[in-house]
Amino acid sequence: MTDTTSTARSSDGQSHPAVLRRPQRTLSPAERAIVRRTPLLNLQGALIMGIVDPVPNASPMSEEEGSWVRSHVWPDHYQDLERKYPWGFRRWATCERGTCWNCLSGRCDLCVHRQEGSPYRDDNTDWLHNQHGRCIAPFIPRPLGEPCLWWCRCPCAKNGPLPAKPEPHSAEPTDSTDHAAHRASPQEDHHGTSHSHTDWMQNTLF
Repeated sequence: MTDTTSTARSSDGQSHPAVLRRPQRTLSPAERAIVRRTPLLNLQGALIMGIVDPVPNASPMSEEEGSWVRSHVWPDHYQDLERKYPWGFRRWATCERGTCWNCLSGRCDLCVHRQEGSPYRDDNTDWLHNQHGRCIAPFIPRPLGEPCLWWCRCPCAKNGPLPAKPEPHSAEPTDSTDHAAHRASPQEDHHGTSHSHTDWMQNTLF
């Protein structure tokens, strides 16, 4: 997927790239368990690259067909790298990346793309490898130079006044009845948005 970037003037009077909003993925309990089993170094890499909760673009190829290609066509060194990350590595384009690591931890005031003042822009270069995994030549996947952008998918503001820092979470009740009720009841984040306990678990995953 390719995107163009326009600019907009926010309430602080400064010009900023217009934020491109894309749907955010919410990990299921089973998916969070998969992420937790990721080796720490690879998990840190996945957080930095925004591929803990990536969202695939529409494709003419089904997931089953894509899985067959990865298993039977991709070379072994590609597959080895894929297995080190919860949802794979090479399959994700820049514009399919998910939420930045700061927003995942509830620190939207430190959103990576708010701090940078712009999205991450793919350099529009990829590499051809031989059967031994060595790079042999570059190629340009988008010959007209269209940018492929990663905007953090968190719905927080990427410019303007800083959102308030979240209050430290209080300890959950120890009584089993109160504990169950606390888990089932909605809670509000620092945006004032109500979330279930399942939503909060995504922010405390790491």
